[in-house]
Order: sequence, then C-alpha cells, then structure tokens
Amino acid sequence: MGKNSVNIKKGDTVKVIAGKDKGAEGKVIQVLREEQRVIVEGVNRIKRHTKVQNQGGRAGTTGGIITAEAPIHVSNVMLVEGEGVTRIGFRRDEVTKRRPDGSTYSSTRSVRISRKTGKEI
Repeated sequence: MGKNSVNIKKGDTVKVIAGKDKGAEGKVIQVLREEQRVIVEGVNRIKRHTKVQNQGGRAGTTGGIITAEAPIHVSNVMLVEGEGVTRIGFRRDEVTKRRPDGSTYSSTRSVRISRKTGKEI
C-alpha cells in the first residue's frame, strides 16, 4: 500500500472507531487522499467564525458562526457492512472486455471485498 492509498471511497458508510466521536456513523462526503483524511457527515463538527464581506453588493456573504465537518484521519474510521464493521480487501476478477471494433478479450478487474464475508462491496 502506498502513501496515498485510501480504501474508503466517497459515498461509503463508515463508523468512527477512535476519537471524540467514537461510535458515530455517517456517510463519507469527501476523501482527501493526499492527507489520508476523510470528511464524514455529522462527525467532527467544528464552529468557524466568519466575517461580513460586503464585496459584490447583494452577493456578499453575511457573517456569523458556521458549523461544518472537519476532516478525520482514515485510520479512525471503518467501513460499515450489514450489522457491523469490516476491513477492506481487494480481489482480481476475470472479465471479458470489448474493443471498439467488436472483438472481445479477457482481462482482470480489481474489486473491493469485505474481509469479514468475502463479498464484493
């Protein structure tokens, strides 16, 4: 596994296994691969104080306190599958692909699998 390899994808449902929000479940909104972090819906919420910006007339933003999700390290979340959580593995499957001219050929495709059940995610 490389430094930038993150097995969690956008749209996955994950459970927080460490930190102040331990036990919380949510959907992954964004994956920050370079920093190895994910932003999970409703988890690690922070308050940010914003200033009033009057540039652009009516298009200016109003000030106040905005609550938003902050990134959480990918090692602190696990993928939810069925009732519990599972680790993620990979399997190479044989597939038949079609060329633009209509001929077919055999190739392999990498799929994510659940380590607990062995099923494709």
